[in-house]
Amino acid sequence: MSTGNPPSQQVAVALAYLGQNSSAAPKVVAKGRGLLAQAIIEKAREHGVFVHESTELVGLLMQVELDSHIPPQLYLAVAELLAWLYRLEGKQPIHSENTLV
Repeated sequence: MSTGNPPSQQVAVALAYLGQNSSAAPKVVAKGRGLLAQAIIEKAREHGVFVHESTELVGLLMQVELDSHIPPQLYLAVAELLAWLYRLEGKQPIHSENTLV
């Protein structure tokens, strides 16, 4: 996630699912401002990772400690974004018995 600000004011947060536990929330694996944000965005694009711009969401995610799971308060916002990305790529989200659709 990133903001559409000029490079010196850019903010970026990278999320990832890590490990075998698919029921765990995504972790913040990188975050930064300015040149670091630019590097995060460039690396994501180099690897074909979608970059979503949302000032509000990136602001909230910047408050999460690096290498920490996102808090429950952000589950819905991130889940909606991930579901949209799955649909964009023509995939179906994986549902478990505990998943609300």
